[in-house]
Amino acid sequence: MGNLFRKLELDLRLVGMLAALAIIWVGFDTLTGGEFLTPRNLWNLSVQSSSVAVMATGMVLVIVTRNIDLSVGSILGFTGMIIGVTQAAILPQLWGFDHPLTWVVAAVVGLLVGTAIGALQGAIIAYLGVSSFIVSLGGLLIWRGAAWWVTTGQTVAPLDSRFKPIGGGIEGAIGANASWAIGILAVALAIAVLLTARRRRQGFGFTVRPLWAEAVIAVLISIAILGAVLVVNSYPLPIGVVRRLQAAAGAPEDAPLPEIAHGFAIPVLIAIAVGLAMTFLADRTRFGRYVFAIGGNPEAAELSGINTKRVLTRVFALMGLLAGISACISTARLQSATNATGTLDELYTIASAVIGGTSLSGGTGTIYGAMLGAVVMQSLQSGMVLLGVDAPLQNIVVGLVLVAAVWIDTVYRRHVK
Repeated sequence: MGNLFRKLELDLRLVGMLAALAIIWVGFDTLTGGEFLTPRNLWNLSVQSSSVAVMATGMVLVIVTRNIDLSVGSILGFTGMIIGVTQAAILPQLWGFDHPLTWVVAAVVGLLVGTAIGALQGAIIAYLGVSSFIVSLGGLLIWRGAAWWVTTGQTVAPLDSRFKPIGGGIEGAIGANASWAIGILAVALAIAVLLTARRRRQGFGFTVRPLWAEAVIAVLISIAILGAVLVVNSYPLPIGVVRRLQAAAGAPEDAPLPEIAHGFAIPVLIAIAVGLAMTFLADRTRFGRYVFAIGGNPEAAELSGINTKRVLTRVFALMGLLAGISACISTARLQSATNATGTLDELYTIASAVIGGTSLSGGTGTIYGAMLGAVVMQSLQSGMVLLGVDAPLQNIVVGLVLVAAVWIDTVYRRHVK
């Protein structure tokens, strides 16, 4: 088995995480009498994982640089309140209600606010030398309080109707045909990337996988992508919604109702796009190499000419931007902005990154691992909700899983060394 993994060049940690996720899914499906592994629950699971998955991609870079950000949940809450107030109070005074650009401008304002907050905290950490733990802990309190202060605790609702699809739901599903198109395109791109990487390695004289191993990897990726499309297209819209759609199209009342699939949810597509962009940033750009160099040895990185302070500031600014994206998803999903949005999300984000293989000692981490960690975390929560487990016990389980993940990481690294 080890020889097979070496020829396939599979990451053992990734294989272990997938095996753990499979055990969690099968276990909860057995305990819930088959309710967990249904298209409906898996679709909802993917939507619920999107917000934390987006922030987990940024937390990887933060932890890789040997820092931590405890404030991302509060930044999400504060940014969500800014987005809500901009949509419901500020912009309507400028150009009235139901303007087509209202939600766009509000989302851009939210992203800019999140980026500015992250850059501010990063500058304090990098240029003033204050510990990231202290700065982000202060940010956790400051921005949570600021979220309340924006409206003195009042909930902002309803938000612009065009903003709602970003959060998922019936309006935020793209349908079966678009999902199949995206799936087929993703398979084609994945195969193209594999072939391009193989040619590049051959061009530089590096060893490459055997052709059969390359084919196996391509088949596994294709099965995973098309399987995901099949699952989301197996979850139909409610009958009442289909009836309203038929009536809006002018169909007679006694006409047979077709089965219309949800397809991929928009927040899931956003999370995937962010994951791909962050993977490219971390693995294929100079900035990404600087980040990992700083995490590996900060002193050596600075002596080699890397502007470590500027890089750290940009890392935290990027984290703030991703928190702003998650704020758009969470706020749109709730169709309201509350000062409690994002509570404890910082812990779930850090746990996702650590469970995904990001070392708290810095220098090591993967974007796809963190996103998979977010799915693991949400799977545990979703399964416990289906079993009727109380919220306090859910937090206990999440804490135990986090401690176990760090212990496993420690044992793994000791074994590798």
